[in-house]
Amino acid sequence: MQKDAYTLIIEAIDAGIYRPGDRLVESELAERFGVSRTPVREALQRLETQAMLARDGRSLIVASLDHNQLAELYVVRAELEALAARLAARHATPEEVKVLNDMIAEDYAILDQPSTLARANRRFHKQLHLASHNRYLVQQLDMVHRSMALLATTSLAAEGRGSTALAEHQAIVDAIAAGDADAAGTALRAHISKAFETRLKLDARNHAVEAQVAAGAA
Repeated sequence: MQKDAYTLIIEAIDAGIYRPGDRLVESELAERFGVSRTPVREALQRLETQAMLARDGRSLIVASLDHNQLAELYVVRAELEALAARLAARHATPEEVKVLNDMIAEDYAILDQPSTLARANRRFHKQLHLASHNRYLVQQLDMVHRSMALLATTSLAAEGRGSTALAEHQAIVDAIAAGDADAAGTALRAHISKAFETRLKLDARNHAVEAQVAAGAA
């Protein structure tokens, strides 16, 4: 099935082709994706209403998240994903649990590839959402994860975070397999909390480096 302009732009942002602050030009997008300008224009308008894009004068740029927005996003993500884990513990089929376990086992082979691991991480979380068997919750989590694409870096790039994250994934899946909704929700919350903590540390380190560079250039 051919992807529409909206999906193509979202995927390009998610893949880091377009990063926060990058300007999106209607004609260039139409040429890149091989579509006419009308669907691109409609997609850009839709992304602006969803706060994925922001105005910079007359131009549209990929939005960025400030500290407060980041904190708000992680709060919502933790609540919704914990609910997904709880529901998965009640409704996931044995086949779904096996797929989640297989994903974790396969991801250990890419621990030294943060960007690839980040994509695998998104697939894992999407599979977990689907295992909740609640379409409305999955829709809300899709919106949250679209906003996660506005983060320019992955917390999985932090030293040691990849293996720790996979161990956290395993704890979540073990609780789901056991049918323990409370344990699944708790494990998921702990996972998101650790991811947020790691991201804050990475951002603080990056800001410190930027400040040093700016001071050196002054």
